[in-house]
Amino acid sequence: MARLSADEKIQPHWWLKTLAGIVLGLTLAYAIVAIFAWYGPGGINAPVKVQFNMWLITPIWLLVLSLSYLFKTGIKAITYLGAANVALYALFFFLRWLS
Repeated sequence: MARLSADEKIQPHWWLKTLAGIVLGLTLAYAIVAIFAWYGPGGINAPVKVQFNMWLITPIWLLVLSLSYLFKTGIKAITYLGAANVALYALFFFLRWLS
């Protein structure tokens, strides 16, 4: 097996990756849960949906946080998670505008 060069390896930018996972991961989890809350089964007025949505935020957030360390650099983590946030919030507000 050939050894990877320094540019091909995952860089240890753990401060940026951690901040991206914490801040952008939380906002990404909020966007996913918001879309599910409004357009999931039963709509926003489902009887037990509030509690379920509240408990759904943490696993999504921790999944994004743990996967943020797989980005090659911290800047890429911020870029991709930021783009995912923009896309999901744009989708959410577009769907809210349609209804």
